[in-house]
Amino acid sequence: LCLPPLAEQKKIASFLSSVDKKINLLTKKKALLETYKKGVMQKIFSQEIRFKDEEGNDFPDWEEKQLGEILSIASGRDYKNLGKGDIPVYGTGGLMTRVDKYLYEGDSVGIGRKGTIDKPVMLRGKFWTVDTLFYTHNFINSTPKFVFYLFQRIAWYRYNEASGVPSLSKKTIEKILKPFPSYREQYKIADFLSSIDKKIEQVDFQLDRNKEFKKGLLQQMFV
Repeated sequence: LCLPPLAEQKKIASFLSSVDKKINLLTKKKALLETYKKGVMQKIFSQEIRFKDEEGNDFPDWEEKQLGEILSIASGRDYKNLGKGDIPVYGTGGLMTRVDKYLYEGDSVGIGRKGTIDKPVMLRGKFWTVDTLFYTHNFINSTPKFVFYLFQRIAWYRYNEASGVPSLSKKTIEKILKPFPSYREQYKIADFLSSIDKKIEQVDFQLDRNKEFKKGLLQQMFV
């Protein structure tokens, strides 16, 4: 081993410890925000927490509806016959590639048809999905962003239809019964939860930067 003098070892260790401390603090902050979000969502969707309109009045009572009453479920398709382009192609694992055509344009929520069925994703703009990922469209008195948070509250494996690889069907999803707030309260809920998500994303970004910073330092110090 090629070792620096003891005094320099102490300085290096002290400096890297301060970086580790910051990483640990950011990790704890992210975990606390995620726990807070989970608790708040539990209270919102159990209607323990309710929002008010701009005049301070109560919104109407929530109404139970089947998902098929407020949106439609569409299937993804094979993309291998498409050319290269700027349109993102999504599967249950996230972004797969980019192509020159799109399957849908607008805000949508993706949910796994097969494989990972419990990780809803928010989709925006022009996109393509493969056949393992359903996407939502034709929203009726519902906002895509609210549906995204609602989907996070659904115990999807309860609706699994396969004994092997987990699978969902359009009919099963469309029959799921859930209480729905009014259109305006959906916006309030989605905006509130989005603000928490933005804070989590900011902390996550800082965390990644600090981890990369430490990695770069280690590479330069011990080369």
